Amino acid sequence: MNDIFDQRRCELGEGAFWHPERQQFFWFDIVGNLLLSLEAGGPRQWQFEENVSAAGWISGQELLIASETGLWRLDLASGQRELVASFPSEPRLRSNDGRADPWGGFWIGTMGKRSEAEAGAIWRYYRGEMRRLYPGISIPNAICFDAGRSLAYFADTRLKKIWHVRLDGHGWPEEDPELFLDLNAAGLSPDGAVIDAQGNFWNAQWGAHRVACYGANGEEITAEHFDAARISCPAFGGANLYTLFATSAFQGVTAEAQLAEPHAGMTFSRLTKFQGVAEPRVILG
Repeated sequence: MNDIFDQRRCELGEGAFWHPERQQFFWFDIVGNLLLSLEAGGPRQWQFEENVSAAGWISGQELLIASETGLWRLDLASGQRELVASFPSEPRLRSNDGRADPWGGFWIGTMGKRSEAEAGAIWRYYRGEMRRLYPGISIPNAICFDAGRSLAYFADTRLKKIWHVRLDGHGWPEEDPELFLDLNAAGLSPDGAVIDAQGNFWNAQWGAHRVACYGANGEEITAEHFDAARISCPAFGGANLYTLFATSAFQGVTAEAQLAEPHAGMTFSRLTKFQGVAEPRVILG
């Protein structure tokens, strides 16, 4: 099943995100410095001067955009941008996976542009404060939240491990992270992730053609397969949040291999029997 939502090929598709007020799906091509979407009039995109990778929604008109230098407020109509918070100046780093948390904060991972070992970190922005939570991360991914159990999840793709951590009443970690999934034995590389309404963990797995669903106990429940090997980030959307979207990439694939995988880099969607959770609004200041 191809289930192609958009045929534009992203070298590094990422940041799958459904805006609950606009009822609109957004995603990124990190390498192309692009935010992409589909609107009634057709394909839409916003060009940036640096890598961009993840988003949250501030209002019906504005998004919070994570870039290699910080977090930005973007007016979707005018394209006007305003810096909200900066990362420490480090030209070899960029942002990667990120997602809004249920308390109005925003978690974002940084990493080396050449995936340098332990060069990155996971940060949280919350009401005007940008705080580094976990340093020494090589490829931060799988940032998502289970509001019912006050848990945050994150992964280091290079280590093939995913952790969860319990959060306090303001969404800050209150305990040390605990290992949730070790995918080394299965040879799977965890990428972006999202939690559904039942508390299941949906994880895109780079190189495996799939988004896999795990229960809260870490047992695999099911998987959705797509016609691209490098599936990078999932999101639930659609009118009732039963549609699973998935971005993909062709980064690192030879020209010959790209011909053999013509849908690599495209964005997919598929109706499922699982319901997602609406993305929470980011609260600034």
